[in-house]
Amino acid sequence: MSDSAPNFEADERIKAEPLISRLMKRPELGAIAGVLLVTIFFLITADSAMFTASGIINFMTPAAQLGILAIGAALLMIGGEFDLSIGSMVAFSGLFFGVCVMVWGLPLIVAIPLTFVFSACVGAINGFIVIRSGLPSFIVTLAFLFILRGLSLVGLKWASGGSTQLRGVRDATENDWLAPFFSGDAFPGFFAWLAEAGLIETFQNGTPKVPGMPVEILWFIAIALVATYVLLRTPIGNWIFAAGGDANAATNSGVPVRKVKVTLFMVTACCAALVAIITVIDAGSTDARRGFQKEFEAIIAAVIGGCLLTGGYGSAIGAFFGSIIFGMVVIGLTYTGFDQDWFQVFLGGMLLIAVLFNNAIRKRVTGER
Repeated sequence: MSDSAPNFEADERIKAEPLISRLMKRPELGAIAGVLLVTIFFLITADSAMFTASGIINFMTPAAQLGILAIGAALLMIGGEFDLSIGSMVAFSGLFFGVCVMVWGLPLIVAIPLTFVFSACVGAINGFIVIRSGLPSFIVTLAFLFILRGLSLVGLKWASGGSTQLRGVRDATENDWLAPFFSGDAFPGFFAWLAEAGLIETFQNGTPKVPGMPVEILWFIAIALVATYVLLRTPIGNWIFAAGGDANAATNSGVPVRKVKVTLFMVTACCAALVAIITVIDAGSTDARRGFQKEFEAIIAAVIGGCLLTGGYGSAIGAFFGSIIFGMVVIGLTYTGFDQDWFQVFLGGMLLIAVLFNNAIRKRVTGER
């Protein structure tokens, strides 16, 4: 009997894959490596203040705002679509939120859900047009980039009596119990304790230079964790990958591809709405240029994080680290003697390297030559 038994040792289907091979297939590998390289670069070239508590908060705050958009963009890209209107959606959602608070006088507990519902409806319109028309999402959302930006200008002039800004939001919301969840700093007591213990820097009067954790960073981390869980641990995550990988095969397998894609457009719009709410309450006003060109930065952060332009492959955690790279470079250059305009060069270089790296990984995973 032993002579006729199959030789399972030679079967490659059950052969253990080396750890390095499994790691090389992870889409976020390039972004993690990028964070390490950028950190080493600034450790060598930047002032040591960049990596103090206040310096880290300085670059994590813009990274968080971009990252919320990038995670939404990454989910949509994994599902095989683009949304170039996400930056304009920040301005348009900010306009709607500002009108809810300043013109209609609504409390935040009403204004915030209304803003999310409104933004989701706009995202659904984007998705339905893409699905029903068969046009590339690149073209449809490019049109909405201009439409929403123009509507923001017109709407702000109407709401403010001729200005492209709507001010007074901070005064209208400062006593609202919900405001601290979308503005300001969290855990002030903990940071005060860190200052007393000498673990973070303080002013001469003993107060900490970092009063707390900006709430957008907490939102950023929470959204990254939830998105990663959905992608890797739920059937919805499998549907997203299937819809972006091969929509026809996914449909034939029972995946509701159209619903998945429309839902992803809605999620992306809601990510823009969250950024709008956070920034409008923080700044105390909204304006027509809010979110300007953030659509490109969000997509680039998603690509750096491992998302393929062809869909079906990517990572929310990768977009998380890709956004941190952005924040580190934008703010980090101010701690060095380099001209800030080098940021544009670095941005283009990171995008090119990320695309080449992701393409090589895709070929390794699929066996293409």
